[in-house]
Amino acid sequence: MASGGVAVCRLAEERKSWRKSHPHGFVAKPETLPDGSVNLLLWKCVIPGKKGTDWEGGYFPLTLHFSENYPDHPPICKFPAGFFHVNVYDPGAAWNPSITVPQILVCIQDLLDNPNPFSRAQRFIYHLYAKNMPEYKKRVRQQAKRYPSLV
Repeated sequence: MASGGVAVCRLAEERKSWRKSHPHGFVAKPETLPDGSVNLLLWKCVIPGKKGTDWEGGYFPLTLHFSENYPDHPPICKFPAGFFHVNVYDPGAAWNPSITVPQILVCIQDLLDNPNPFSRAQRFIYHLYAKNMPEYKKRVRQQAKRYPSLV
């Protein structure tokens, strides 16, 4: 079986598993093409802000782009352009986690409130995070309001 076939089979199994059980409040759906077929290599996701954090109340869109070499190569994760976070580059590109879709999303949810200051993607946001935490938290709360629940 070609590597693309392995990726599609693995993602089909992950989709089936997701439908049976997934973390509360999270959304992860493969893209539906105009002809009604499903593109298992592109997933539209939503990550809820963790309760008790400045991210609470927000439901943050994320796209997972899987290659035909998945699971040997991790997906590329993209937030919307201009997403306010220390570890998300301005065009929306983020880190490349691996493992399963639910684990990826839960890990990213945790990283929202616990950014890695050693992997700075946006200098201005890092500066706020390091030097002006009240302003940083204010902007996180403003962003959470820009992404209300779609469910």
